[in-house]
Amino acid sequence: MTDKISARILWFSEISKEDLPIVGGKSSNLGEMVRLKTIPVPNGFSTTSYAYKEFIRENDLDDKILDIIKKTDIDDSKKLKEASEEIRQLFLNAQFNDLLAHEIRDYYRKLIDREKNIYVAVRSSATSEDLPDASFAGEQDTYLNIHGEDDVVQNIKACYASLFSPRAIYYREKKHFGHFNISLAVAVQKQLFSEVSGVMFTVDVSTGDSSKIIIESSYGLGEYIVGGVVTPDTYYVDKATMKITNKIITNKNKMLKCLETGGTEELVVEKEMANRQSLTDEEIIHLANYGLQLEKHYGNSMDVEWAKDSFDHKIYVLQARFETVWNENNRGGEKVQQEKEADENDVILKGLPASPGKIAGVAKVLLSVDEMEKFKDGDILVTRMTAPDWVPIMGKAKAIVTDEGGLTCHAAIISRELGVPCIVGTSSFGKKATEVLKDGETITIDAKNGLVYRGGITNVAEEEVPAQNVYHESDIITGTKVLVNMGEPQLSEKVSKLPSDGIGLMREEFIWAEIGEHPLSLIKSGRGEYFVDKLSSELARVCRDFAPRPVVLRFSDFKSDEYQSLKGGKEFEPEEDNPLLGWRGASRYYDDRYKEAFKLELKAIKKARDEYLLKNLWVMIPFTRTVEELKKVVKIMEDNGLERTKDFKLFLMSEIPSNIILADKFNQYVDGYSIGSNDLTMLLLGSDRNNGKMSSMFDERDLAIKRAIRYLIKIAHRDGKIVSICGQAPSQYDEIVDFLVRSGIDDISVNPDAVTHVRKMVASVEKRIQLEAALGKVQTDPDWDLP
Repeated sequence: MTDKISARILWFSEISKEDLPIVGGKSSNLGEMVRLKTIPVPNGFSTTSYAYKEFIRENDLDDKILDIIKKTDIDDSKKLKEASEEIRQLFLNAQFNDLLAHEIRDYYRKLIDREKNIYVAVRSSATSEDLPDASFAGEQDTYLNIHGEDDVVQNIKACYASLFSPRAIYYREKKHFGHFNISLAVAVQKQLFSEVSGVMFTVDVSTGDSSKIIIESSYGLGEYIVGGVVTPDTYYVDKATMKITNKIITNKNKMLKCLETGGTEELVVEKEMANRQSLTDEEIIHLANYGLQLEKHYGNSMDVEWAKDSFDHKIYVLQARFETVWNENNRGGEKVQQEKEADENDVILKGLPASPGKIAGVAKVLLSVDEMEKFKDGDILVTRMTAPDWVPIMGKAKAIVTDEGGLTCHAAIISRELGVPCIVGTSSFGKKATEVLKDGETITIDAKNGLVYRGGITNVAEEEVPAQNVYHESDIITGTKVLVNMGEPQLSEKVSKLPSDGIGLMREEFIWAEIGEHPLSLIKSGRGEYFVDKLSSELARVCRDFAPRPVVLRFSDFKSDEYQSLKGGKEFEPEEDNPLLGWRGASRYYDDRYKEAFKLELKAIKKARDEYLLKNLWVMIPFTRTVEELKKVVKIMEDNGLERTKDFKLFLMSEIPSNIILADKFNQYVDGYSIGSNDLTMLLLGSDRNNGKMSSMFDERDLAIKRAIRYLIKIAHRDGKIVSICGQAPSQYDEIVDFLVRSGIDDISVNPDAVTHVRKMVASVEKRIQLEAALGKVQTDPDWDLP
């Protein structure tokens, strides 16, 4: 170890992860991977922190630099830039001693002789970068495709100077790092002529989901990904199965390429190639396995740079470091205050959710870092893409929105570290933020879901969660599960905080209304996949918020008059005198006039479960008149890949008297029931629930309804089936809650505003039953059961 401390240069093979104080994060991790021997890494060497300190000391730079910084207001962008340039000139005018200059040249000659390659990459490696709690991502410089001894020496000196760029000074000051507590090593590494390159995270950096590996890839050198010049392809790999669960393929119309004469140039990518998947599925899994190896070895989520060499077509790892936002020490959720929901109809822009948070503010559109003087504290930064020079502005920003970039671009990484909500890559969704958003206008950023709304957050939606209902761990635990009814996905984050055991009724209708077009019309115009993508993404949002709690989705139950109101609906819908008792629910799903639309629903559900890996999504069939009808629907589901399993439950909405009377027959095809007390009451009492004149006859507390429910619970439980209720009755009447608990119902699903009250009510009834049992007199009404 003594030899290493006094060494000026070390080969990668001599370095391990324990040598971070000597060679910095980048070089120590490169050495560690070389020693692993299972991860392919381009060979190279590293200067040491000893060499850097020697350079500072011999040129008397430390006092001069600190004096400049002390006199500078770092929040004044112009003055910070001037100070940085003054310090930089100090470095560039300083000289290496003869011994170090000679060693650099000697190591370079040996490297090119071993590798038969005269080109190298010269990369800064700070001794405080790539730590679990403080990434200095992109804060120091890298120089590519360098050749010749003189150029290598000069670029190492330029790397030293980059330690005091405006972005680096600002970053260290804000993170409270001493400027000379950090030293700079420089890695000199064989240059790959990358045909494809990118970044890999062994955690979903937008959500903290550690079950996934995220890979971004584009053509040429990876600098265009990190710099946000191109929006890369994104691949999601499930760690448990090592299967690709999702792909986002973009238009990668530019690439940065190494020139054989040295240096780099930008090339235009031919259109067909630009829109093609830049990695094969086999290469994606191969790369993901490297990610798993590194995560296991380091015991931490990892941020990995990689490249595919254009000569041998192999994938190499260029850098690996700890992922700094979602590691175990930093987990803890959003750092910004949640405000009221914006109106979904006011969404003006969509992008990739890079750093979570929700906030409103004034947009400031900047097309160049030279405009930074215009930016004020608390503005929302809107730009094409950030680079390291933008860090001083980013530190002042309330939120960030960019035209370009992926989940691992500079803007995404830095905003996550700063705790600033960030949306990137809006151009991938068809609109550029810098063109849509106007300088000075007020906007709302929902960076958890990648949405930008016009105006401030002022609207409270119908299912807004009351503040007093927020869940605490001390809330009451009940034997009878208390679930919640929900329909609007944008409210799922708030509703998920309620003390519920999941969603007992998730309606599709709000999503359909947002789509606004009849599914058969979409199919006719060749846009069926739009419906699938929209429905699956909205369901994924809800399921993620509630995971691992179940979400029971009711298949579409529009009536013909409601379908007619959708765009193109009149072409496909009949005129019915009584739509409530007409062509609705299960009767549509197997009908040749509608079956293809139902298949779109099934495809969306399967995508949410299989591609997004959201196994907490279950389904429920509404308004099923006969057992034969149920069999037909179940067969179509099975034919389309949705078959009942241990982790995929199928429920029947019990809302027609036949569902009760023939429960023993329906039991064969379902895992349980959810009682739709609204329709059940209407059909048992012959009272049209949409007819105001009959309201006095519509009473869910009627003895007929209670007897039907008791009978269903008895027959269902006999065959091991679950019984829930999702109608309005338990949300409105405490006596119905008392009746349901005493009748042994498994789940009670209620409106969001009733969850806390009903949970307390359920707990009270359960305790009362325990007390009555102890006294030998449990209270039930003899009239509840059939004679």
